[in-house]
Amino acid sequence: MLDIVIVARTLCRVRLVIARCKVDYVGRLTAHLPMAQRLLLVKADGSVSVHSDDRAYKPLNWMSPPCWLIEDPGVWTVQNKAGEKLVISLEEVLHDSKHELGPEPGLVKDGVEAHLQQLLAEHVTTLGDGWSLVRREFPTAIGPVDLMCRDSDGSSVAVEIKRRGEIDGVEQLTRYLELLNRDPLLSPVTGVFAAQQIKPQARTLAEDRGIRCVTLDYDQLRGIEPDEFRLF
Repeated sequence: MLDIVIVARTLCRVRLVIARCKVDYVGRLTAHLPMAQRLLLVKADGSVSVHSDDRAYKPLNWMSPPCWLIEDPGVWTVQNKAGEKLVISLEEVLHDSKHELGPEPGLVKDGVEAHLQQLLAEHVTTLGDGWSLVRREFPTAIGPVDLMCRDSDGSSVAVEIKRRGEIDGVEQLTRYLELLNRDPLLSPVTGVFAAQQIKPQARTLAEDRGIRCVTLDYDQLRGIEPDEFRLF
């Protein structure tokens, strides 16, 4: 019988196979999985992985693309250009299906810097009474400042926003301030370093440079009340 060859880059569907099988890996080292019931996952990127009913997302064994799958009766052989092989011996196939997943929009994280920037721009008085927003993504020759604001006295304030405030963020804001303070229409410009968490070293450096640090409460910016019990 002719081998059925599926080249990794031509795969367009995710294939799910539940089978009783054993697995042998031959390459830089050898590994063996004895006969048991497992999930075999053939993804559209060409990868083939062997999963058990634990270990969360991590497979027991796998072959990353570029590789190709040769299917013989009762045996799958997955091989890459380096000559490494994943040999899957199938005793019984319980399920075999293919599924189109469609385009992947990518992971959208809740609370990333863009969300924090938008929320803080909408609630700029979090930084102080009487504050107003001049512009988000205020342009400079070395990159945009997250927020340009005016405080209650009408003075310019550059705000750099991070999820986690580290020394690199303080250095970034320092460069912005040095440049902005050369503009007579803006000077004097002070700085605020705002983040959900600020490392002690970053806070020390910022305060030494006259930069105010503000810890942001993401839920509070979103208008979500805390779950803790309060007396009043």
